[in-house]
Amino acid sequence: MPKEGTVAPPFTTTDADGQTVSLKDLRGQKVVLYFYPKDDTPGCTKEACSFRDAFSQFKKRGIEILGVSPDKEASHQKFTAKYKLPFTLLADTDNAIADAYGTYGEKKFMGRIYMGVKRTTFLIDEKGKIKKIFEKVNPEEHAREVLDAFKD
Repeated sequence: MPKEGTVAPPFTTTDADGQTVSLKDLRGQKVVLYFYPKDDTPGCTKEACSFRDAFSQFKKRGIEILGVSPDKEASHQKFTAKYKLPFTLLADTDNAIADAYGTYGEKKFMGRIYMGVKRTTFLIDEKGKIKKIFEKVNPEEHAREVLDAFKD
């Protein structure tokens, strides 16, 4: 996993509409890059809706929100429409971005061990450096926590 203060790993992928998104194109902006396991599941929905509900505050401060999961574009379209998500969801179907950020790995749930995306958020500053990493995320409170971290 990259460390705070280092340059964020570059990536290029597609959003829910199949449009190309590259981190380098967002240089000069603050970015919230949040990794989540799966569209339209309980924790992921709570997290996405917390960002949705605080979106105007992020926008006022010029902060771009990007959600990343292994879901395909069509799944992101449905998730976005169902919950009226005003920010960009990125398709990482081969887990390349999650690998680069160290968020794909072994997980445990109800005694089962499997490979998957670990809920993690990276705050990236205008110069492309990682300002803060959240590895323990409470989906319902996370947007507030992220906004508070950008006050520094």
